[in-house]
Amino acid sequence: MTLSQTLQDALNDQIKYELASAHLYLSMAAYCETLNLSGFAHWMRVQYQEEAAHAMKFFEFINDRGGRVIIQGIAQPPTDFDSPLDVFQKALENEQAVTALINRLYELATRENDYPTQVMLHWFIEEQVEEEKSATEIVELLKMTGGQGAALIMLDRQLAVRRGEH
Repeated sequence: MTLSQTLQDALNDQIKYELASAHLYLSMAAYCETLNLSGFAHWMRVQYQEEAAHAMKFFEFINDRGGRVIIQGIAQPPTDFDSPLDVFQKALENEQAVTALINRLYELATRENDYPTQVMLHWFIEEQVEEEKSATEIVELLKMTGGQGAALIMLDRQLAVRRGEH
């Protein structure tokens, strides 16, 4: 079964969103570097790599299903943030938005009885649970620390050891 045009278009849109997320995280990494928070920056660079890998999963899936990938332009991400807490709150908002997009894709695949796409999207649904959990935990830790002092330095060191998962 090949992809319907509607589903192919939606999956191509998702590639755009994943690449936009990747650029957002890279911009956040650059911001964190300006604060000398190299652990925060490292976490964001790993997130950048994961989002780019997610885009490639969609890219490969479309090709595997005989579809055509159309790469779309993305907007410049924000470059200024108020604080490390603001960075992670925006990261969480971004992950929540991506979750909603993945859910809509799944709904579309279900309506079209496209079982291979539904199966592929299961991985993304599980991934988004982890993505939101991770960002939420860091937001809560930053709130507890007040975003400054020794606790911020300790959190920076903790984030520096993150490894890519994909």
